[in-house]
Amino acid sequence: MQGKSRPCSRLCRDMTKSTPATLSSRLLTLAFLLSAASARGDELVTLSLTIRDHQFEPAEVHAAPGKPIAFTIKNLGSIAAEFESSELHVEKVIPPGRDATVHVRPLEPGRYTFFDDFHRQTQGLLIVP
Repeated sequence: MQGKSRPCSRLCRDMTKSTPATLSSRLLTLAFLLSAASARGDELVTLSLTIRDHQFEPAEVHAAPGKPIAFTIKNLGSIAAEFESSELHVEKVIPPGRDATVHVRPLEPGRYTFFDDFHRQTQGLLIVP
């Protein structure tokens, strides 16, 4: 196989040919992209809920606008529950004694209801100020 260049060898050779200016430029670009993602406010907001005796605890939670949200829901009941919200476009069945995480896109300010679809009297509210 002599005389033929293998793809890995070519790639490794190309990478070592980078000049300090090229490497510096690449690092600056990477730093800019990382800071831009941070500036957009992509930090995840985690909200913890418990379902107990057909009630959400707490029944009202708050999250900042423009940030992705993760609901961590623990079902302490003896029967399954279904965390659901038409406004948030989510639904998740949570077996008794188990927990689940539901991810929600960044939201505009407003009031968003959620409920247990198996027990409609179990209601909660997310407020995004």
